[in-house]
Amino acid sequence: MTVVNIIEEAETLNAKLATLSLAERLSFVAGLGVRVVFTTSLGIEDQVITAEIGNHRLPIDVVTLQTGRLFPETLALIAETESQYDIHITRYEPEQADIDAYAAKYGMNGFYESIEARHACCGVRKLKPLARALAGATIWITGLRRGQSANRAETPFAEYDAERHLLKMNPLADWDIDTIKSYVADNSVPVNPLHARGYPSIGCEPCTRAIKPGEPERAGRWWWEQDEKRECGLHVAEEATAVAAQ
Repeated sequence: MTVVNIIEEAETLNAKLATLSLAERLSFVAGLGVRVVFTTSLGIEDQVITAEIGNHRLPIDVVTLQTGRLFPETLALIAETESQYDIHITRYEPEQADIDAYAAKYGMNGFYESIEARHACCGVRKLKPLARALAGATIWITGLRRGQSANRAETPFAEYDAERHLLKMNPLADWDIDTIKSYVADNSVPVNPLHARGYPSIGCEPCTRAIKPGEPERAGRWWWEQDEKRECGLHVAEEATAVAAQ
């Protein structure tokens, strides 16, 4: 299939998903007969998607990037979620050789010193494991929402990921945080206890802080950087390209 065809398919899928409920969106892509991968960070949005996949026994591979720097609460939630929904969450970890090379060049916590070093760390601990997780996949499901940050305000339901040459699906694109919280409460979905401590967006422990009143949901991620559009590269094509080239 050509790039043009995939882009057209993404546009068609985006229009289709806009008319469906969350359960219908997930069931539709699960029934396409291709490998579908959902990457979860165990955040509250991702837990909603996991609940739908588990409760409806959908043939979607659930994976997580176990970076080696996650909060203990996040690690504990992986096992709790597997038990509650009787599913297996496949862990993808960074290669030790990559971690050693990073530490030799920047220091283990060198990500505080420069954007280059931080992007390189995300490349080692997230982007490379993600590439392995998505190998052979046709559709990648994420928990991106338009309300998470200004950088994500135009998030579609489906789009073409040029870096990975697959369709990327964002079934919660139009959900606001109040709808997410209502779903969690109504369906007894297990969530990370850090959310209740002021962490709406949770990543690696050294790179995540609680937010202050009035701050955007993702203000606690890489808070020492000045760029308001800061991301790890998983969902920003130009950053993914820059990190991959290093």
